[in-house]
Amino acid sequence: MSEKLLHVNDLSVAYQTAKGDATAVKNVSFDLAPGEFLAIVGESGCGKSTLLFAIAQLLSNPARISGGNIYYQNQDLNTLNKEQLRQLRWREISVVMQSAMNALNPVLTIEAQLSDVCKAHTDWDEGKIKQRSQEVMQMVSIDPIHLKSYAFQLSGGMRQRAMIAMAMILNPKLVIMDEPTSALDVVAQSSLMVQIQQLRKELGFSVLFVTHDMHVVTKFSDRLAVMYAGEIVEIGKTQEIFANPKHPYTIGLLDAFPSLVGVKKELTGIPGNPPSLLNNILGCSFAPRCKQVQGICKTQTPPEVILDSINVRCHLLSSRN
Repeated sequence: MSEKLLHVNDLSVAYQTAKGDATAVKNVSFDLAPGEFLAIVGESGCGKSTLLFAIAQLLSNPARISGGNIYYQNQDLNTLNKEQLRQLRWREISVVMQSAMNALNPVLTIEAQLSDVCKAHTDWDEGKIKQRSQEVMQMVSIDPIHLKSYAFQLSGGMRQRAMIAMAMILNPKLVIMDEPTSALDVVAQSSLMVQIQQLRKELGFSVLFVTHDMHVVTKFSDRLAVMYAGEIVEIGKTQEIFANPKHPYTIGLLDAFPSLVGVKKELTGIPGNPPSLLNNILGCSFAPRCKQVQGICKTQTPPEVILDSINVRCHLLSSRN
């Protein structure tokens, strides 16, 4: 993709602990094109949410960006001060948090919270704010009457839609979503994903979407990035990865989820546990859990290779390139 909205280059994020730095994101690089939907998947604790918070410049102590750069429209976000970042957020980049009940203010109505965003980032008058608030509520299929509601008066699905409405109110070019479907039932998950896809096609914004459930994004994402122990081990077009996963970890993730179509097969988990992020991992981070591990996997960091337009880090595959 020649045109880039977002360019993440060799990004690393560390958490300071009493036992030393824990590297939660390690040398991550990827691009995001205008209007593209990139999903980031992996087990809990693999660094997905930390990566999103670093991109949105929302990390707080003890986390810090320990290396690399984040370019948004060729502007290095790491170099911006608080006021410059404030001007960028909501107008250009917005975030939908994992738990809407925790993200929404429990003592303010939805209308008041939408109004706060507009007053902080625009010079709109009350009439314009009210009109826009009604528009974004209708966009996410919520009756504007619920502008007068508090978060606790809405269902889980409606709260997530209200969060998306808040993210959409100033027409940003990039929307970052941190597991917005994790607290919803299967029906509500599907409905919300369809809504997000419709809005993306209508408004043209890009999406960075984090989830631990690979099947949530099967039909909706353009590309898929698989994270393990802070690293992207496989990235490519979603349908190609689902049809022919390359990395042993990706294969393990897919085998751990049931399919509604095809031949019935026994689900298999991935044995073992992810490595400690406190340690400087020698060789491939997945080697201790990999059924196909070889000697080189334990001593040398796997190179990135391209197979069938999929970028993957694995010694088993480097000989095929």
